[in-house]
Amino acid sequence: MHETAATSEPKTMLPRARTGIRFDRNELAGAFGDLGTFPLLIGMTLAAGLDGASVLLMFGLMQLLTGLIYRMPMPVQPLKVMAAIVIAQQASAATLYGAGLAIGLLMLVLAASGLLQWLARVVPRCVVRGLQFGLGLQLAAIALGKFVQADGVYGYVLAACAFTITILLLGNRRFPAALPVLMLGLVYALIFHWHGELADSFGFRLPKLHVPQLADVLTGFVALALPQLPLSLGNSVLATRQLAEDLFPQRRLSAGKIGLTYALMNLVNPWFGGVPTCHGAGGMAGHFAFGARTGGSVIISGSLFVFLGLFFGAGFEHLVKVFPLPMLGVILLFEALGMIWLVSETARSSSEFPIAMLVGLVAVWLPYGYAIGLLLGCALFFLRGRIRLVSPDAVLQRPAEEATTRC
Repeated sequence: MHETAATSEPKTMLPRARTGIRFDRNELAGAFGDLGTFPLLIGMTLAAGLDGASVLLMFGLMQLLTGLIYRMPMPVQPLKVMAAIVIAQQASAATLYGAGLAIGLLMLVLAASGLLQWLARVVPRCVVRGLQFGLGLQLAAIALGKFVQADGVYGYVLAACAFTITILLLGNRRFPAALPVLMLGLVYALIFHWHGELADSFGFRLPKLHVPQLADVLTGFVALALPQLPLSLGNSVLATRQLAEDLFPQRRLSAGKIGLTYALMNLVNPWFGGVPTCHGAGGMAGHFAFGARTGGSVIISGSLFVFLGLFFGAGFEHLVKVFPLPMLGVILLFEALGMIWLVSETARSSSEFPIAMLVGLVAVWLPYGYAIGLLLGCALFFLRGRIRLVSPDAVLQRPAEEATTRC
């Protein structure tokens, strides 16, 4: 076991969590702590021409599943790399479904073979913190660079008000910050985006069945699953397991279990029109930051998505306007800050902090950055004992010593 396993309990922005399932105002507020990734779900659905009812319903059911299995705020998120590629390249629905099945099979093999558990043991904590730091930087850039700016001046005002409310109420158990922020966002949507189309789209819908073809699985594996895998290993499995250990030290959550539920979701979703999904450290940080301490927040969130999918899925393009992007940007920003703050644990170590920072920057700036950062960080950590830095004084003294030896 690497030496970081023996370090003292890490510092976090918020108090320690308790276990169990509850349904109260804090779980309700925490249920909206991961809405910042909702635009990725929207973008995939619209770009690939997916059935909105199927997407929402399956996304909600996966949250219900994880809330009941883990009994902690274990989030369900769309796969980020896949979402980015689908949105940018307008990939087909069949390819996306094939990719979901491919990565589900791949993760099942990794979890069942014990490779995920092995990775969790050998990857140093400072490398995981670096991956979390990089993800936090990326989420913050998306929040500030895209979402907050989406509605111009009015959007900036909404974001500023939401940010102020969150700062004043963050960590308040009596008045959770997410609830007034959501109310503010709904009022904003009614004023600027409501035209009555959502009410006209009311109607009962069930998910559409889909049978993935082998050709689509192979194409999706190469085009979408392989680029996604490094981020899934680094964030969905290793970073999520580490954050769960930080926030729920009394729980023993294994990387293998996270990998198995990751695999299960993606082995089921494609058959019913659902997008590929994962777990994520950022989502857990978001739920926790806005008040969630149990699986109740994920169950509440999942129930909302199921309801929307069953009764408003036909009007998906109108439904998404209920969630103003500037408000989602503020939520995503606090999710990002929670991830970034975790790297402060390594600040006490002069050798681990630079590794964590380097891993984070590599993950953000390089293609396949999470894979490169993971490998580079591990190499630097395990080779650091063999690297000897020579001080300037030693360099200046060496000629004198050599001269003395010659005399």
